[in-house]
Amino acid sequence: MTSVVDYLAPDTVIKRRLEISSTSSEPVHVDVYPGAAAIEHDTFVFAPDRTTNELSGWIRLDHTSVDLPPYGTTEVMAKVAVPPEASSGERYSVIWAQVASQAEPERNVKAINRVGVRLYIDVGPGGEPPSDFQIEELTPARTDDGRPEVLAKVHNTGQRALDLSGTLSLSDGPASMSAGPFKVTDGTTLAPGNSAPVTVLLDHRLPDGPWTVHLTLASGRVQKTATATLTFPTAAGSTGQAVRPRKEESTLGSLVAVTAAGCVAVLFLVARRVRRR
Repeated sequence: MTSVVDYLAPDTVIKRRLEISSTSSEPVHVDVYPGAAAIEHDTFVFAPDRTTNELSGWIRLDHTSVDLPPYGTTEVMAKVAVPPEASSGERYSVIWAQVASQAEPERNVKAINRVGVRLYIDVGPGGEPPSDFQIEELTPARTDDGRPEVLAKVHNTGQRALDLSGTLSLSDGPASMSAGPFKVTDGTTLAPGNSAPVTVLLDHRLPDGPWTVHLTLASGRVQKTATATLTFPTAAGSTGQAVRPRKEESTLGSLVAVTAAGCVAVLFLVARRVRRR
């Protein structure tokens, strides 16, 4: 999911172009609307249906619905207007593009497919608050089905929410083996001040170790790399001893969030359907 991240003063207006693309072989009618979101239990959570919040109430779209031909593409302009009386703080929302089929008469069930662009809008005076985090611990473990995994405890030390992604590589293993990179499991969003584990699942064929582990995490322009020596436990469902990284490097990664004026966020409407009542 693409994101729009911005820091705005009260009484400020920004505009963003959203590109909506259909992967369907049939014409589709697409509803476009803003909805509420929040960070709960270290996850970016979408409110059901068309639930609104303060930020979604600041969003205006030049089109609330579009009709696309097979494999068609169009653009919708979104305007975010921060009121003069807005208080300081970060707010979250989503702009959805939704396709819904007709309800099945015999079961009163219809299929809904929607994709969205996340909005992280921080309101306040002066310059943008800093984004930063620390990788505090690396823990070797095994899942209930016996796969090795690494759990990284990450602390958000900045003043903006973080969407964490990254990779992990192994070196200096038994018989000088190396492995990876392995992708970090998606879905961890940290609010300022929070700590949470980030998980990396590894190949079940890997020996227990010891291994030199190199974990690189990034959120937007902030990137950290931590290194530690880990040995995976033998028993399924068990956890080894947590280790503090012996090295942590900070760099500026590529900008992930879509923030530049006039930029385009892309929404792909896939043919897959999700059934709901």
